Amino acid sequence: MSTKTGKTLLVKNKTIYLDAYQDYYNKRLKIEDFRGNIEKIITCIEGWSKQSFVEKVIVKSRKDHVVALLEKGFLFEASVPGYFLGGEGYFLCKYMKIDRYNSDKWVEEDIILDSVWQKTKQKEVLLDSNLKMRVAEVGDAKDLSSFYKSVFPIYPVPIEDPDYIIEQINTNTIFMLLEEDGEIIAAASAEINESYKNAEITDCATSPMKRKGGYMNVLIRELEKELVKRQIYCSYSIARALSFGMNAVLQNLDYTYKGRLKNNCFIFDKIEDMNVWSKDLSQLYAQNSAPTAEN
Repeated sequence: MSTKTGKTLLVKNKTIYLDAYQDYYNKRLKIEDFRGNIEKIITCIEGWSKQSFVEKVIVKSRKDHVVALLEKGFLFEASVPGYFLGGEGYFLCKYMKIDRYNSDKWVEEDIILDSVWQKTKQKEVLLDSNLKMRVAEVGDAKDLSSFYKSVFPIYPVPIEDPDYIIEQINTNTIFMLLEEDGEIIAAASAEINESYKNAEITDCATSPMKRKGGYMNVLIRELEKELVKRQIYCSYSIARALSFGMNAVLQNLDYTYKGRLKNNCFIFDKIEDMNVWSKDLSQLYAQNSAPTAEN
């Protein structure tokens, strides 16, 4: 059983609906959605925030409630256009410990971001004939988990556990693999939120010996095509702010930088700031297709 455990909290009564997740491993309280009396909602969130494990609170909010959260001390960190069934989602945060609030890499991350924006965009990469790209199946879980374990010393979710990958595949996550001679050399996933019709591009990894081949650009483009088939047009990704490579990939694929989540999660070798990038996939085919009605 993985140590990266958490607990879903759901409150439904006559005045509020509140969907939250207690993320013990990353020491966070995540508010996924809420409706109803905003004062009672904030009071409930503040009560949960006093638990000893909570160092950071993240609230995903619709536009209507942003001001109310700001007035209670929450800080705006990022947004994702189209997140809530086409409506913009705003990520507002509050910190319970000063060490979780302070980020000594912030200026360095700004410099990395500036260099990403200055990079010339590259055209699509053509794969060599000896490489095979395909959607992962449940039977790939063991090999996929071993691959991720070899790339990431630390990761915020139990990606090194085959059972976790099987669960993800069975609950609307698409894993795209790139293989060389039957061995996985790169992978990425699109975690689909069916309720709000958005998808997070995540679990992006390339074997250290195979980097600089442009493979992640190819994998994400293929994932985007799979999302469009399902009428999922809001695509976003949360990348390590210290990673020039991953941020450059997203910039190259026409994702737009939408903010930075401070000390967001444990990844790679420590807790890190994460950049949020967003893309409207409905623009991919807008110029070349006319709307048609189905019978």
